[in-house]
Amino acid sequence: MSDINYSFFDLVLHKLALDFNSIAELSFEFDQRSIKTNSHVFVDEKHVFVSGLARAGTTILMRRFYSGGQFHSLTYRDMPFVLAPNLWKKITASSKREMKAVERAHGDNILVNFDSPESFEEVFWRVFTGDDYISTRHLSAHNPDDEIIQRFRDYVGAILASHDNQYLRYLSKNNNSILRLNAIKKSFPNAVILIPFRDPIQQAYSLLTQHRHFCRLQAEDNFTLSYMEWLGHYEFGLGHKPFVVGDNKTTEDDATHTLQYWVQLWCNVYKWLETTKPASAKFVCYEDLCTLPESWKAIANFADVSDDIQGDTPFELKPKTIEDEVEQDLVKEANEIYERLVCKSRLLQRCEMK
Repeated sequence: MSDINYSFFDLVLHKLALDFNSIAELSFEFDQRSIKTNSHVFVDEKHVFVSGLARAGTTILMRRFYSGGQFHSLTYRDMPFVLAPNLWKKITASSKREMKAVERAHGDNILVNFDSPESFEEVFWRVFTGDDYISTRHLSAHNPDDEIIQRFRDYVGAILASHDNQYLRYLSKNNNSILRLNAIKKSFPNAVILIPFRDPIQQAYSLLTQHRHFCRLQAEDNFTLSYMEWLGHYEFGLGHKPFVVGDNKTTEDDATHTLQYWVQLWCNVYKWLETTKPASAKFVCYEDLCTLPESWKAIANFADVSDDIQGDTPFELKPKTIEDEVEQDLVKEANEIYERLVCKSRLLQRCEMK
């Protein structure tokens, strides 16, 4: 089960386009030859990259930006040849499909259709640099070389060129991007990098819930597992691979069905990001987005967009009652990190609202 209900032909096409790197690379090269772009034209634009540990409101924040009409991003309509958006658009032009919006596979009331933006950009990194950061059991930080960085610029240029309006600003929501934030900043010096976070126990519990949910889905339907792995989505489910970064504190693999595991992962990731993110990248507190109007206004000002944008999904808190046990020392560490991140997030509010 993917977010879109695909036909048997679609499934075969997805396997060809995404499971065989040689085909994916060839599609990329053909697409690059089919267009004329100059990365110098858009390299200094304020492209927006949203990236954080999953279940922190990254999708809702990305869709808020997208609804303003100033950005272009990959959508489900670009599947499965996401590395060749221009060629695929020409091939499918005469048979453009429509569909009623449906709830995505996460079961979180976020609706998707063919024109919904999604984080398919990770296919680029998996195909061209997967061996550098994807191991059999985890994902690690990586530092792409200058050749890959230029190729990434060319890819973003192809995505922008595929839109009829020829937008110059790119929008990305890709949680794996936290592994390469400095490379993204090197690719686009004026990029707006936003790192959402959420109350650690609530976010960890949401991760645990999704992990259990996708483990059930993937046990019943192997395509769901393959689909997520092709897209580089290892956040949860049977194919889960944690981020192993910094002085990572690990737990046993069989502990993934415990809240303790996900709180520890939360601490590992955000503590590491505190010291490794680019100086201009900003933490974004999801609780503040839901309760403080000035939080979104500050982010909008920082990204040079209108703060009147509403989006199709509101920022809202839905706290869960949690009975799972977590070691108190770990809860204390998580809350201390959270408080530091909140202070850093509100510093952006103070700076932008002056």
